[in-house]
Amino acid sequence: MRYNPVNGKIIDELKTIVGETNVVLDPEKLAVYGRDEVSEADWQHRPEVVVKPESAEQIAAIMKLANREMVPVTPRGAGTGLSAGAVPMLGGIVLSVERMNKILELDRENLFMVVEPGVTTGEVQKTAREAGYLYAGDPCSADSSFIGGNVAENAGGNKAVKYGTTSRHVYGMEVVLPTGEITTLGGKCVKDVTGYDLVHLMTGSEGTLGIVTKVFLKLLPLPQYVADLLVPFDDMQKAINIVPVIMTHGGIIPTSVEFMDSLSIKAAEMYLNQKLPYSDAAAYVIIEVDGSSERQVEEDYETIGNLCLKNGGLEVFVADNKSTQDRIWKARKCYAEALRVISPVYCMEDIVVPTNRIPQALEEINRIAAKYAVKIPCAGHAGDGNIHATLLRENRDEQTWHEVKEKVLDEMYRAVYALGGNLSGEHGIGAKRKEALARFMDPVQLNMIRSIKKALDPNLILNPGKIVDVE
Repeated sequence: MRYNPVNGKIIDELKTIVGETNVVLDPEKLAVYGRDEVSEADWQHRPEVVVKPESAEQIAAIMKLANREMVPVTPRGAGTGLSAGAVPMLGGIVLSVERMNKILELDRENLFMVVEPGVTTGEVQKTAREAGYLYAGDPCSADSSFIGGNVAENAGGNKAVKYGTTSRHVYGMEVVLPTGEITTLGGKCVKDVTGYDLVHLMTGSEGTLGIVTKVFLKLLPLPQYVADLLVPFDDMQKAINIVPVIMTHGGIIPTSVEFMDSLSIKAAEMYLNQKLPYSDAAAYVIIEVDGSSERQVEEDYETIGNLCLKNGGLEVFVADNKSTQDRIWKARKCYAEALRVISPVYCMEDIVVPTNRIPQALEEINRIAAKYAVKIPCAGHAGDGNIHATLLRENRDEQTWHEVKEKVLDEMYRAVYALGGNLSGEHGIGAKRKEALARFMDPVQLNMIRSIKKALDPNLILNPGKIVDVE
């Protein structure tokens, strides 16, 4: 597909649509919008212009202009993604939703919150909590990521074991289609099989099928009691083997089951500049339970703690108040930032396997790391099979790093698919994993994705170069 450059006429029209102050042309400022959290230069590309619309109508006008002039548009939230999904790999316009940052409604009768896409996930959580409710979506980047980005990626996070990924909490959305039409899909009905499930087609579509301008989020009653457990193990396999034991025992459904390997623990300790308990352990498992009954929560964490001790846990640290809970979670949530200090260039993968295959997946990752003499710290969501395996470049030169990385990724992906897994649990395909998806996904499914893309975006204007190549 051939696209046209953004010329002066287009810029003047963009200024008419969104106002001159909402059009960015300064090269230094444009550079900020030319990358996300992927560290490698291959996945960075500066846009020709950035626009900051404030309404669905402005976005619709931008999309109609882009279709008329054949200019690509890349929608962008906070830029916290890990797949180059919001990077304008083909240039053109970056459409930032940062100005659309209002919480529009808190519906106490129906337990819904209606928000614009530029509201941070942390603000959604805080507003819900202060009103006595729970928004259960909880990615580690909650304080900085936008809810619109969470919807685009179908973000998972720490509470997905019990409460599911973002899609479980999205019941409706206003969306601008690639050709500029505005429509509202779903809404506040908790049951709806009227036609295809277009809400969940858009959720996780990575900004390739539409730009979400309003989201209807389902809230839950706020659990009155929460407790967190930190359990160190002297062996990674013992740590991971405890996961199915917990998940299948007596009907207990933990809110979170997270893990960190020894490299991740050491990185977090260095980054936080504080001594962590059992920091020489081979692995941490972090478990959260919640509920409306203090007694039930106590019984659950005591049962889980005893299971851990019987199956190789060195000790069980229990936190049942906000201060100590924050201390337990701080190490897990700073994992990515800590690794960046060790190796500013890295490749964070987001593989996912059936939960009972995590031990085999980690064995394969360790084997591959040893074979290529590369460090691959691992952490992630043990309760749902999602492993964040991060290849560290460290002191390798550019050519050697690229060669080693490609070999490691190919072997890792093959091992994951042999275990019944997939490329990404929550970070998405974007531009970064597009070629790998073409190699490993069933061609029938690839053609389904291409057909949907062409049907909704006939000019291939919206976020081209992501997920699949259509032409």
